[in-house]
Amino acid sequence: MSDNHVSHPLAERIASLRLPGMHAAFLEQVARNDLDDMPFEDRLALLIDREIAERRSRALQRRLRRAQLRHQDACFEDINLSRPRGLDRSLVLGLADCAWVRNGANILITGPCGTGKSWISCALGHKACLEGHIAQYHRVPRLLTELRIAHGEGTIPKLYRDLARIGVLILDDWGLAPIDAARARDLLEILDDRLGRRSVIITSQLPVADWHRQLNDPTVADAILDRLVHGAIRIELHGTSMRVDEAAAGTKA
Repeated sequence: MSDNHVSHPLAERIASLRLPGMHAAFLEQVARNDLDDMPFEDRLALLIDREIAERRSRALQRRLRRAQLRHQDACFEDINLSRPRGLDRSLVLGLADCAWVRNGANILITGPCGTGKSWISCALGHKACLEGHIAQYHRVPRLLTELRIAHGEGTIPKLYRDLARIGVLILDDWGLAPIDAARARDLLEILDDRLGRRSVIITSQLPVADWHRQLNDPTVADAILDRLVHGAIRIELHGTSMRVDEAAAGTKA
């Protein structure tokens, strides 16, 4: 692209309006000789479409950065449905349109270590981001530490509000260790803010039936499980760890 194109006065005015997509498309049009006969409206439409595409791309990148997905390469279309680990093809494919996000439904993914729970949860989070929703990944042990620190610093109301705004909250490694009563009450607050409106994805090595005993306050445990389990979509995986096979074959979860 030549210097006179870069310094084109109209291009500079477009740039001053902070329209990078339109700016790039305009410079490309100026550099071409085959668009002179194209109607003005069509050329303008090309500029507008480019700007819209650029904005959508930037918005998606912001959502993905905010999501902090553990497996950043996870993609819904790459979920391996052929492995014998209990994945129901029709159930998984039914999640593709993200109606579960719009309906505020929860997804509970359980199974032994290495069966792909975290990867699938990130693939679902990535899909939600593609569809315009805000997702965010947290390992439960680290989130519990953040909650404890927030109480000490007096920032717990802000943390509650920030989590409540997330469309899809991914809680990975649920139940690795017992959760004390104070942190169980924090989790109840977080889940109560989301009930019926925003989705939670939980992964756990423990079957759902064993979750209650990991919460030290039985009353709070009842309330948490009621909010999580009622009407939830459940994916129960089985089998041995896939990690060695994946490393050898280069396949996805």
